[in-house]
Amino acid sequence: MTRSWDEFAAAVFDVVPPGLLLLLLLVAAGLIGALWYWFPAWVPRRLPRLRMPRWRRPRWRRRLKKTKANPVSAPTEPPAFAPTVVLPDGMLLADRFAAEGRFAEAIRQRLRDVVGDLAAAGVVTPLPGTTAAEVAATAARHRPAVAAPLGGATDIFSDVWYGDRPAERTHDDRMRDLTNEVRTRMRGGTP
Repeated sequence: MTRSWDEFAAAVFDVVPPGLLLLLLLVAAGLIGALWYWFPAWVPRRLPRLRMPRWRRPRWRRRLKKTKANPVSAPTEPPAFAPTVVLPDGMLLADRFAAEGRFAEAIRQRLRDVVGDLAAAGVVTPLPGTTAAEVAATAARHRPAVAAPLGGATDIFSDVWYGDRPAERTHDDRMRDLTNEVRTRMRGGTP
């Protein structure tokens, strides 16, 4: 058996160089592996299918299966934002946070309130995932008068929430002044 195999190998290597034969075998193995893996997907639906066992995809391929979005359930309007949050006792939520010494939460709530007011006025339509800087840039494009105070409020918010700067009463007081200035400029109707 070994002599016949040796003669066969010698005859093949006389025609095809060993490096090229190795490359052809690797390409063939890769092609067979790809066909084995994706076999049902590349068979056209029009042709009659052979009775073959259903091959299961690996788990990671099954998880990546895309689902079709239902166009009926897709939201057509931007989400509604409630402007300034007022508690049942008439106190603003941001003022309650500040009274409790939670200045970082107060700063965040004041920015949420002013963004809600801008959304209610139709100046911006913030979507989930929109950053404070993007909202400020959009508002400045539509109403240039609010660019400076809203930019300052966004800077304070970013310093406290993303810059890990400890919030103090002075930050909250400055944020209150800036958000009130934004509202004043919005009511004044300055473009």
